[in-house]
Amino acid sequence: MSPKIAEATIGEQRAMRQRQIIDAAMSLALESGAPSVTVTAVAKRAGISRSLVYEYFSSSADLIADLVLEELEYYKNRLMTAVQGVTDPYEYIELWISEALQYVADGRHLLVKSLNTVAAPEFRKAEIVQGHRNMMATIIQPIQEISISDLGLAVSYLQSAIDAAAKRIDAGNEAAPEIRYAQRFAIAGLRALAKD
Repeated sequence: MSPKIAEATIGEQRAMRQRQIIDAAMSLALESGAPSVTVTAVAKRAGISRSLVYEYFSSSADLIADLVLEELEYYKNRLMTAVQGVTDPYEYIELWISEALQYVADGRHLLVKSLNTVAAPEFRKAEIVQGHRNMMATIIQPIQEISISDLGLAVSYLQSAIDAAAKRIDAGNEAAPEIRYAQRFAIAGLRALAKD
């Protein structure tokens, strides 16, 4: 009589296999960008058959959607770690800006840029939008605490300052001064908006 496989074990095996596929895809994306993430390449990297990849993902675009979500979660966790325990809203925002731009300086944002060149399947788009919202939610509370009446306006201007600094870092400017400039500019702007 053969032993029965418990459901938990089957679930664990499926989770392990899915993790194996995602890890293989992520390593390819980090090495060579999104175009390298094909079902064939991922299967080869993971040491499994193409058909097994298709048991978990409907296409390479579906798999890339998972990578985008993983990267958004990674970025969100970096931001949250950087501000952990900080209660002053302006200090929180300064640290958040610093970590957001350090992510750019580290070059990790290039992965997201590459992954975003692949259109997500329609059935995954809402999930990715929610992932972006979850990441941006990490900055909402401190902005609310400084009593800016138009939260959307404040977040838009803050994001614009970060985007400008990110472009300058990407262009080869030294990260440390760019981070300081973005922090000063954003904090001064937020303080001005808080007075309105």
